[in-house]
Amino acid sequence: MRRKRFQRGSLRQRKHGRVRVWVAQWWENGSRRSKVLGKCAQVTQSEAEITLAGILRPINEGTVPMATVVLTFGQFIEQVYLPHCRRSWKRSTDQTSVPVIARYLTPALGNRILTSITRTEMQDLLEAKAPVLCRSVVGHLRWYLNAIFKLALSDSMVGHNPAAELRIPKHCKPGRYMRSLTEDEVIKYLYALDLQERLMARLAIFEGLRPGELLALHWGSFDNEAIRVSERLYQGKFDTPKNGKAREVSMSDGTIELMGTWRSIVRSTSPEAFLFPSENPASPLDMGNLWPRAFRPRLEKIGLEWATFQVLRKTNATLSKKAGVDPKVSADQRGHGLGVSMEVYTMSDRQQKREAANQLESMVTQKRKLSA
Repeated sequence: MRRKRFQRGSLRQRKHGRVRVWVAQWWENGSRRSKVLGKCAQVTQSEAEITLAGILRPINEGTVPMATVVLTFGQFIEQVYLPHCRRSWKRSTDQTSVPVIARYLTPALGNRILTSITRTEMQDLLEAKAPVLCRSVVGHLRWYLNAIFKLALSDSMVGHNPAAELRIPKHCKPGRYMRSLTEDEVIKYLYALDLQERLMARLAIFEGLRPGELLALHWGSFDNEAIRVSERLYQGKFDTPKNGKAREVSMSDGTIELMGTWRSIVRSTSPEAFLFPSENPASPLDMGNLWPRAFRPRLEKIGLEWATFQVLRKTNATLSKKAGVDPKVSADQRGHGLGVSMEVYTMSDRQQKREAANQLESMVTQKRKLSA
């Protein structure tokens, strides 16, 4: 008779309709079983793990623990984590994530047995990196550690996730401050550029397009008032937009007018022709060449060469908020989630903050006058 083995089961987040839930899976009487343990918003991972352990306890009574594969941190990354992530990662994500992991995590933890790594030493590692890395990079390291151990836990290679409660250190290296353009600077920026570059800048500032999305546009992407963004160009390769979703972007009147001028002078406006073709009409422009040759020299003359396309995207978010545009509509234009849009890209300028302070003061003083 075959001897039963000890099991730890698996715990994963799944989406049921619009709600994310914890789903437990295990083996019982030779069959795969699963159960929803609760909504992720209401049940913590630790609580779900305790519930799963309670389900497995009577099943595991009288069994022997399973022999688990012993891997080092580095082996797990190369043999399990990266192959799993590359099933869904875009090429750009792979090219940015792998070097960060290899440079900052593998040297410190690569030779350690996965199960021997503690939360304390990973927190110490983040603390050690904080003086030399900005908060954004340290935050990514924390995210990678958590993702690595979550996958190891789901494969029953560790008994718990020691990276689940890691904290970003308070004092990280100050990052590069990147403000958005003001309204006056936007006007100066646009009029400093030639027609082609001005249209590209407008599509970034007013319509919220990413540079890779701009370069991948065909004339067939447009109707009279909107753009269908379904591709992006990254290092010469075509792919879906950054979040993997196509979207419709509405154009401002000024952009539509400038688009008409551009249409009248380009070599081809057939549906398959690129909006911004290179000397070879069958291929789009290369931003790596275009920025230093066409953008930077003209922007340096007015002191705005620091305003890259990332700044233009932040400008779109910030000025949209200032203009009173609905946050969800603004985020949809850029292809953002609402949280990322508000927390990362949208900034409040000094005028808005002063108006907010005066508005609060006015409310308080008005109540005081009424009660006097």
